[in-house]
Amino acid sequence: MTPLYYLVSAVLVGWHKVWGTVFNADGGIAWALSIIGLTLVIRAALIPLFVKQIKSSRNMQLIQPKVKELQKKYGHDREKLAQETMALYKETGTNPFASCLPILIQMPIFLALFRLIDKAAKNQTGNGFLSDALAKNFGESKLFGSIPISASFTSPDGHTSVQIVAAILVVAMTATTFLTQRQLMSKNMPADALSGPYAQQQKLLLYVLPLVFAVGGIAFPIGVLLYWTTSNLWTMCQQFYVIRNNPAPGTPAAQAKADRDAAKARRHGGAAVATEVAAEPEVDRRPTTRQQPKKQTREQRKKSGGAKPSGTTPEGDQQ
Repeated sequence: MTPLYYLVSAVLVGWHKVWGTVFNADGGIAWALSIIGLTLVIRAALIPLFVKQIKSSRNMQLIQPKVKELQKKYGHDREKLAQETMALYKETGTNPFASCLPILIQMPIFLALFRLIDKAAKNQTGNGFLSDALAKNFGESKLFGSIPISASFTSPDGHTSVQIVAAILVVAMTATTFLTQRQLMSKNMPADALSGPYAQQQKLLLYVLPLVFAVGGIAFPIGVLLYWTTSNLWTMCQQFYVIRNNPAPGTPAAQAKADRDAAKARRHGGAAVATEVAAEPEVDRRPTTRQQPKKQTREQRKKSGGAKPSGTTPEGDQQ
C-alpha cells in the first residue's frame, strides 16, 4: 500500500495547498474540497479504462444472440461451450472482465484514503506526503465547525449532526450507484441482451451493489463518503454522456439519438431551403422585343464601305 499512500497523499496535499489559500487551511471545508479534488483527478485518470469498459459492455450486449446460439448448440458439453465462448470473445475483442476494471482499480485507492483518514484521526500520524502535522490537522478538521471529517455514522463522536450528514451521504452514494446501473440497463442494452446470464449478472449488480454500499457505508468516515459519492456522480454523468452520444446499436438510447438527429436534420434542412429560396435572384419574366435593324440610305451604305447593318437581310437591301 505504500506507493498508493504516496499517490493519494500527494494529490490530497496538493489540493489542500490550493484550497487552503481560499478557505481556512485548518478547516474542514478545505479538506473536504481536497478529497473531492482527489476524486476528480483519479476519475480523470481512469477515463481510458472507462472507455474500455464501455466497449466491452457494448460488445457483451451485441454478442448475446451468438452466445445463446452456442448455449443451444453445446449446452450438453460444458467444456466445448466454454471453448467456443472464449473463441467468440477473442474474435469480437470482448473482455468480460473489463467492465470491472474501473471499480477494481478504485478499491485500493479507496482503501488507501480510508487508512490515511483513520490513522490521521486515531494516531495523528501521516503516510506518504501527508506529514504528521498535516495528518493531525486533517484528523481534527471539522465541517461547518462541528462535524469531524474523520467521524462516521457508527462513530459520531457524540455529534448527532455527524449521523445526519453521514446518512445523507450514504443515501446519495446508494442512490447514485443504483441509478447508474439502472441507466445502463434501461437505455443502453438491446432487447436480446435483457435475458440470459449476462442480463442476470447486470440485474444482480443492480440490486446487490447499492445494498453493499448502504450496509458498509455507515462505517465509512465522512471524508471517504465524500470521495465515493463524488465518484458515483462522475460515473453517472460520464455514462449519461456516452449513452446519449454513442449508444449501442439496437437500444432505446440509439433510437432516441436517431430521432434527435432526424429532428435536427429537418430543422437544418428547412432553414437551408428557406435561405436558398430567399437568396434566389428575381428574374425579369417580361417578354423581350427583338431590336429591329435601322434602315440606311444608299449614300450611308457607300460611306460605310458597303457594310450591311447588323441584323439586315437581303430582303432589306432590296427595300
